[in-house]
Amino acid sequence: MRHNRSALLMALCLCLASPLAADSGLPPGVAENPETVKPLDVGAQAPDGPVRDLDGHARQLRSYFDRPAVMIFYRGGWCPYCNDQMETLMALEPKLEALGYRILALSPDKPERMRESLNRHKLTYTLLSDSRLDLARAFGLAYRVGAMQSTALWMHGINLEGYSGESHRWLPVPAAFVIDTKGTVRFRYFNPDYTVRVDPDALYRAAEDALKP
Repeated sequence: MRHNRSALLMALCLCLASPLAADSGLPPGVAENPETVKPLDVGAQAPDGPVRDLDGHARQLRSYFDRPAVMIFYRGGWCPYCNDQMETLMALEPKLEALGYRILALSPDKPERMRESLNRHKLTYTLLSDSRLDLARAFGLAYRVGAMQSTALWMHGINLEGYSGESHRWLPVPAAFVIDTKGTVRFRYFNPDYTVRVDPDALYRAAEDALKP
């Protein structure tokens, strides 16, 4: 089946993802594991921060809020569940654009890796590199990948540092936000189980509702 190998890998990662000792020291905004993240709530102001486009140019996130936005945080182009979600969003994009929205998809992948994803899946919405996880941390989604999980990923050819171009081993819990032009969060979805993503119909309804007075 399509995900046989990938599902085996991801299941192994779940089993091995035991947190390291709490005294190892984590920077602000990075949780010990996916279950302890504290994402930004509905009604909060979306934080600003630097992102890079596919050409590596730096830009502030708020500069994209001239239109309402659907923001997707995903783990990276190496994750099969993320790739499935990216393709699903393609089908939703025309409906969201008709409402006036733009889709912003952020991951720790460096710009070169993101361009590979865009070309491979023929994506037409905006991909942004959050390689240092500045935004994932600000949105309360970042967590530390344990040493055993990193090793399991490495054994299957997945080098997190190679994908991000950074020395950290952090990932975002996959999440979706609907944000209006004032930068206010109108909807959020997150799930520590990375195999479960937001339902596209629910996301579209939330985007519709966010436009109502």
